[in-house]
Amino acid sequence: MKKLLLLLLGFAIGFLICYFYLNKPQNEINMTTPKGIITPKEAMALDEAFNSRHELISDSIVKRPDNRSSWWSIEDIEAFISLAKEQSKELGYDMNGIRVYLGAYPSDEKEVGYTTMFMVPTGNPSLSEGKVISVTTKNNGDIPGGNGLNEGSEGDPPQMNYPQ
Repeated sequence: MKKLLLLLLGFAIGFLICYFYLNKPQNEINMTTPKGIITPKEAMALDEAFNSRHELISDSIVKRPDNRSSWWSIEDIEAFISLAKEQSKELGYDMNGIRVYLGAYPSDEKEVGYTTMFMVPTGNPSLSEGKVISVTTKNNGDIPGGNGLNEGSEGDPPQMNYPQ
């Protein structure tokens, strides 16, 4: 009889634990803070430190106010990440991040192209059975053949500082 009571008590405790764990309110979902989060004050300092470089590019090279930022919608970024993960698998890589590059559109006869930012997937070669880890494996390298994401919309106006 004592064993039966202990068994029933165990089931009851297990049931309660499962009930409270599975019925956790949505606002209590465990969310981790990404590495590298900065405050608005730190963002302002980074933006101000870039001013002299931006002025040099705008005044000396582009000869007009140049882009300071790029903007992508959440939908475009999520779709890019999904596409990049799938393409990375097809190319034999495990995607582990995204790298953002500064670039510039080609110049034409009339004017120098604006600055742009674009993202590319990064990762490492996938390891499967029979493969040996290479000593020369580059961690977090750009995935060769992986498509990037460009054409974010520029600031309004393009030379606008942080915050917009």
